[in-house]
Amino acid sequence: MKQDDFETAYLRAYREGLFTERIERAFKVLENCSVCPRNCGINRLKGERGICQAGHLPEVSSYSPHFGEERPLVGVGGSGTIFLTHCNLRCSFCQNYSISHLSDGRSVSFDRLARMMIELQRLGCHNINFVTPTHFVPQILRALPVAIEAGLRVPLVYNTSGYDAVETLRLLDGIVDIYMPDFKFAAAAPAAKYCNAPDYPEAARLAIKEMHRQVGDLVLDQNGIARRGLLVRHLVLPEGLAGTREAMRFLATEISRSTYVNIMDQYYPCGDVSPRAPLGRRITAEEYAEAVQAAREQGITRLDRRERFRLVWF
Repeated sequence: MKQDDFETAYLRAYREGLFTERIERAFKVLENCSVCPRNCGINRLKGERGICQAGHLPEVSSYSPHFGEERPLVGVGGSGTIFLTHCNLRCSFCQNYSISHLSDGRSVSFDRLARMMIELQRLGCHNINFVTPTHFVPQILRALPVAIEAGLRVPLVYNTSGYDAVETLRLLDGIVDIYMPDFKFAAAAPAAKYCNAPDYPEAARLAIKEMHRQVGDLVLDQNGIARRGLLVRHLVLPEGLAGTREAMRFLATEISRSTYVNIMDQYYPCGDVSPRAPLGRRITAEEYAEAVQAAREQGITRLDRRERFRLVWF
């Protein structure tokens, strides 16, 4: 795709006047919160907080250009990450535990959230990357028109655990350019044990299908920068607990063999994980190689290429 041919989805949605109705619908959901599969049913507009601990205003832990993301997002200017506080999945082994569990962040106004987007764009970031956005979808929608009126034009990345409600994702149809979900677990038992979410595998499958329906396979410009589409992350876990082969089979057979996948090797024990638990160690080089091979055997060959120096033992 040539850069001159590209226009972000949200600019078209703004011209067509879609935001007002979407924002109204989204904030209505917060009155009896079902923004994610947890379905807490609390009134966040009145300050009540459910499992994710998010309230009415958006909360941000940090924002900056990020150069550790996938190659199509980083380019030369970095990915403009906005780390949103809290998380609706709350994995016990979360590598951002202080953000997801300990609420390390602060409330900001909708205008301030919009200005963060503009600041990152001015720094040369190729996209605005909302990290753990699921529980703040209404707030993001409300901030976007302010950012658009201030000149926002780069693609929006929805960087999520994959524990998303299809009805909430439909509020983002024609607004998000790039979906980047995790596919953490292919089976219910480990999802229940480590995230208290036995429905995670089914919720993630439905969410990924909806994301792909909206944006299709990942499309890059002439410089290899992502413009639109689906990018799936899969974190390899010790002892095959992530269910890599089954996860890749799902992507190849029910999404697309051209799905862009980042098979990640950076798991390390943290959070509430006991050293004696199955997740109490890093993965081995062999486990990672087996995961990549499983992906290829299932027909997934569009893999993120990254240098991996960590998997060395002495």
